[in-house]
Amino acid sequence: QMQLVESGGGLVQAGGSLRLSCAASGGTFSSYAMGWFRQAPGKERDFVAAISWSGGNTYYADSVKGRFTISRDNAKKTVYLQMNSLKPDDTAVYYCAARAYGVAGFSSQYDYWGQGTQVTISS
Repeated sequence: QMQLVESGGGLVQAGGSLRLSCAASGGTFSSYAMGWFRQAPGKERDFVAAISWSGGNTYYADSVKGRFTISRDNAKKTVYLQMNSLKPDDTAVYYCAARAYGVAGFSSQYDYWGQGTQVTISS
């Protein structure tokens, strides 16, 4: 059973940056693909980015490509999401998730979830 805890959310102005972290415990972190999703009020949970177990492959939603970067440190059991050039449309609760069998783009394909961290971008 893996536990995930996100941190790093907050309130920033448009154009600013944030770095989210997701610390894992209770599982073999290095064998899991990791993903970031986000959910705005009244909307579905959407894919943001994913990274393979080794960190060698990364994937992004078109809406964040070129602005967000996903990375991981297997020694620290942590996955990161560096978010630059933030826009008001990026406002959402951000969740990290773990998947045992490779990266995927749908929330239903992930096995474990964190509790989420709020990101609010002011215009």
